[in-house]
Amino acid sequence: MPTLRTYAEPSAADVVVIGAGINGLAITREAARRGLNVVMIDQDDLAARTSAISSRLIHGGLKYLERFEIPLVFESIRERNILLRTAPHLVHPYPMLIPFTKDGSRPGWLLSCGLIFHDVLSVGKKLPFNRIVFSRGLKRDFPGIAAGGVKWGGLFQDAHVPVTERFAVEIAIDAARNGATILTHTPVLSLIHEGGRVAGVVYRDRESGEQRSLRAPVVINAAGPWVDSVLDLDGEHERKIGPTKGSHLVVDAFPTAPDKCIFFESPDDNRPMFVLPWHNGKYMLGTTDLPYAESIDEIIADGDETDYLLRAVNTILPGAKLTSDDVLWSYSGVRPLPYVADLSDPSSVTRDSEIVAHDGDARGLFTLIGGKYTTHRALGVQALKVIEKALGVPHRRSQTDRLPFPGAPAVDVDEFRARFVAASTLPQRTAERLAAVYGELAWEVAAFAAEDPSLAEIIDDETGAIAAELVYAVREEGAVTLEDVLLRRTTIALNSDVGLTVAPRAAAVLTQHVGWTQELADEELARYRHAVRRFAPRALRVEQG
Repeated sequence: MPTLRTYAEPSAADVVVIGAGINGLAITREAARRGLNVVMIDQDDLAARTSAISSRLIHGGLKYLERFEIPLVFESIRERNILLRTAPHLVHPYPMLIPFTKDGSRPGWLLSCGLIFHDVLSVGKKLPFNRIVFSRGLKRDFPGIAAGGVKWGGLFQDAHVPVTERFAVEIAIDAARNGATILTHTPVLSLIHEGGRVAGVVYRDRESGEQRSLRAPVVINAAGPWVDSVLDLDGEHERKIGPTKGSHLVVDAFPTAPDKCIFFESPDDNRPMFVLPWHNGKYMLGTTDLPYAESIDEIIADGDETDYLLRAVNTILPGAKLTSDDVLWSYSGVRPLPYVADLSDPSSVTRDSEIVAHDGDARGLFTLIGGKYTTHRALGVQALKVIEKALGVPHRRSQTDRLPFPGAPAVDVDEFRARFVAASTLPQRTAERLAAVYGELAWEVAAFAAEDPSLAEIIDDETGAIAAELVYAVREEGAVTLEDVLLRRTTIALNSDVGLTVAPRAAAVLTQHVGWTQELADEELARYRHAVRRFAPRALRVEQG
């Protein structure tokens, strides 16, 4: 049986979760782990939209200190520690420098106190202590910053997950292994009402195109920015989501590029910004935080955002001299924050989450607002308290704070990677890639290549990815479209051109090995090329003149 199936024909469940983003995944995993019959359903793929456009930080909540959201700081620290322990192949320590500048909105002494206080709150943390970096250390370790006139700063010890795509897939695998049913590319058409309450959903079957009914006493609306669209299915309602737009730019390494993250303030408006060393030698520059009232179905970073981000980076790192021609691609999306009328400062909106229990003839429906990667697990635990109460079942303690992710090695990560590379017959670069992206699941991918030598062929020279990864994505991990395969299972498309060059080769492999017809391959290629327009890849910009 496949590791992860994303199609089935369920007729009933204890819980239906609408939305396969990080929050929906967390709730589904918790419910499955506690023995509930849970079905998660999404019109797209796993973590395909909002959950795929974050800064990829697993942060300790430093920025919540100044708003005195101490419980949220504690929660962030605790959840970061849990993820460093349960998903060490995906979540890595990630120190970041906070430059103390005379033009900053907060004086250096205050930021220093914040770093010290955060350490006090982080007793027992898995990371080193935060520390102050003075002039000599700054010139030695951050020469690009020092060249811009910065005299000192603070080094904050945090964490990140460079491939959130695999992070989401592994949560789905864990949920499925514990009995969850996962339906992707399956739109919800309406809510079922019976006995004066919500009693399930009607959806369109992915394969037959028919409408199907799925009954459940509890329905969780975890659709992120589409929360209001789900509620629209039930008629008029009070608006729940007031999204803000966030965009990032992806560039190659550049002059004076730091080897650690830089967390600084925009010279234009003091908005928090990042220069993030990322994946495959790339850097992310971000992020914007703008009120947004347009369509959320296809969001693209605009020219003003690009200029804003580049100007900020060139100010803090004057040797960078980045221009729009250096942008390989960008990504943009909206944050599912609570709606606030007449919002003037998006950064002032709380990043905490809320579970709304509907009443009247919408009883049985619960809507999730907010949430984030760092505290996704805690949100899932909170949601299960609500679900268990609604179902009238005994409370069961969560296990996810101690159980490893499916790809987590049983030994130290570095030791595992060394063992895998030494045992592999694949080229070293490919073996290193498989170990880094898949963790222990790399053995399964490598087994595909061992059984069929043609699948050991490198299909992307930039990343060293092999054909076996594509076949594994479809056969074992529930990928349906070429976008699913390249962006969210293999992550090959996190390269310089968002997978545009490798896409035809990938379609050919899938035609040969998983039964795609040539007609389907051609359709998938066309759809993929259309889909990646939202990333505004340089390859397409050049092609279009």
